[in-house]
Amino acid sequence: MKILFAGTPEFAVPSLKALCDSSHEVIALLSRPDRPRGRSRKPVWPETKKVAAERGVPVFQPQDLKTPEFKEILKALCPDLIAVAAYGKILPADVLDVPPFGCVNVHASLLPSYRGAAPINWAIAKGDKKTGVTIMQIDEELDTGDILAQRQVLIGDEETAEELSKRLSFEGAGLLLETIDRIAKNEISPVKQDPGAATYAPLLSRKDGWVDWSQGAEEIKNLVRAMTPWPSAHTTLGGKNLKILKALPGPGQGKPGEIVSLGGKSMDVATGNGILQILSLQIEGRRTMDASEFMRGRKDLREGQFMGIHGSSLYPD
Repeated sequence: MKILFAGTPEFAVPSLKALCDSSHEVIALLSRPDRPRGRSRKPVWPETKKVAAERGVPVFQPQDLKTPEFKEILKALCPDLIAVAAYGKILPADVLDVPPFGCVNVHASLLPSYRGAAPINWAIAKGDKKTGVTIMQIDEELDTGDILAQRQVLIGDEETAEELSKRLSFEGAGLLLETIDRIAKNEISPVKQDPGAATYAPLLSRKDGWVDWSQGAEEIKNLVRAMTPWPSAHTTLGGKNLKILKALPGPGQGKPGEIVSLGGKSMDVATGNGILQILSLQIEGRRTMDASEFMRGRKDLREGQFMGIHGSSLYPD
């Protein structure tokens, strides 16, 4: 089967490699354009483009999928199927209609739960113990297409979004290949999603990482895991932004946002229910460090100080 693969970040790489190593032919990669990064603002290739270059796969990076130029490219490619994994753009109707075997997508949740751009992050933030990957037919709406295959995955108690994303990318790659093999043999029976069971996982913003100290320690720990690596769970200390990179819940009490202990390996902060033991952090303008190192280097720290806006849950403008 001739496959046009659409994907951009690291999450899509295992799926692209699996298809390149299969009996199917990856005729081209469709990825987002190169993006300027770093202080130099030099354009950097997407991760999938690097793999495509190594495998000799042609790469197309259109800004707009609705132009006559892209339609001509698609017509010339003549794919049997379009496979998508974290491409970053919605395929328009006239693209969906081109391949005779349709368009399929790797989605990092057990649909219809967590439709949207950030299913991994929100599953962790909500404290879910399991998630999974879904291979679905793509239609004109957001993640509403028929389910072709699913695989459940347990979420580790301390697993971050970055770690879970990597695991799910490999699970999704294997399931995608199995599904395409079954599509080619006409062995798939699509299943309609239940719209009444749908939940949503909107695109993350920086505000989503703001720590509300009135929440419980377990909820904040989950937020820390969910917002790694971006936008990071963050608060303020002494007027500076503070990223919390690793933390565990513990027993204890105090006013929400109050530093109640500065001893040992953790900086302990009271929450609405229990104590958050901060183990790793990064203060504005400094490198990442263990809490113990941070505490040794800050002579102005004292118990009774507050994180956030005097312990408030309001997000700073």
